[in-house]
Amino acid sequence: MSIQDAQPEPIDEARKANALLNAMSVDIEDWFQVGAFETVIDRADWDSLEHRVERNTDAVLALFDEVGIKATFFTLGWVAERYPKLMQRIVSAGHEIASHGYDHARVFTLTPDQFRDDLKRTRKILEDSSGQAITGYRAPSFSIDQRTPWAHEMLAEQGYSYSSSVAPIRHDHYGWAGSPRFAWKPVPGSDLIELPVTTVKVGDRVFAAGGGGFFRLLPYVLYDRAIRKMQKDDGRGAIFYFHPWEIDPEQPRVGDAPLRSKLRHYTKLRSMRSKLVRVGREHVWGRVDELAELEREWAQ
Repeated sequence: MSIQDAQPEPIDEARKANALLNAMSVDIEDWFQVGAFETVIDRADWDSLEHRVERNTDAVLALFDEVGIKATFFTLGWVAERYPKLMQRIVSAGHEIASHGYDHARVFTLTPDQFRDDLKRTRKILEDSSGQAITGYRAPSFSIDQRTPWAHEMLAEQGYSYSSSVAPIRHDHYGWAGSPRFAWKPVPGSDLIELPVTTVKVGDRVFAAGGGGFFRLLPYVLYDRAIRKMQKDDGRGAIFYFHPWEIDPEQPRVGDAPLRSKLRHYTKLRSMRSKLVRVGREHVWGRVDELAELEREWAQ
């Protein structure tokens, strides 16, 4: 399969409906690769654990086909190495594949040289397995922040078109509260844009509204109101994300993980799929590369 440039899906639906285009994204990692379990599950043991990422991602593809969504799949190189045909199924269905790093190492745990090597290694794996040019990147656990002033420069150097690697909030696992809330150009003279995950501003406080655990754990109506408020107040599209393991209530349990991590990871897995179908039908969604092109003119 030859490498072809990613072609954004048409956004005529949003234009006809006079609605803002939102970006749907999936972070492809297995249940044992999440940041919440990184202190209790050794990377050396990953291959010996039950792999559920292929079946769960196929279930996501079926869900997207059901509701008519084209999305971006930020994928670990580790996963693409083991499931190249899954990458091909994603591309064949009209979705974008982008990089999520090789093995979910947080960017601030790497040196600049290690980060450059991770970018190169992962891009080659993803392009070889999918046949699609890789132009987008999302840092594991949104780990580009004030500790990594060199990260965006490295992405620009490597020719990435966009990054969606920043969570402009305060959180115990991640966050860069000082980051702009919407698209910005982090490297002078470069076309690289950063698309932070969606937040909503209430008074002087900024709250997460980009999906993931917040979407799964809280009532649907709160998420719906949040992104509608953001769209009305700020006039921008939302960037939503979730993981394939979030629609897998039968996944193995990690008994020795911290209680807070277990509560966040396992709560309301059974209701996640129906909520995703609902949000998919009630809003207009495209790929992240589509929204990136629309946002480029706004980015500062």
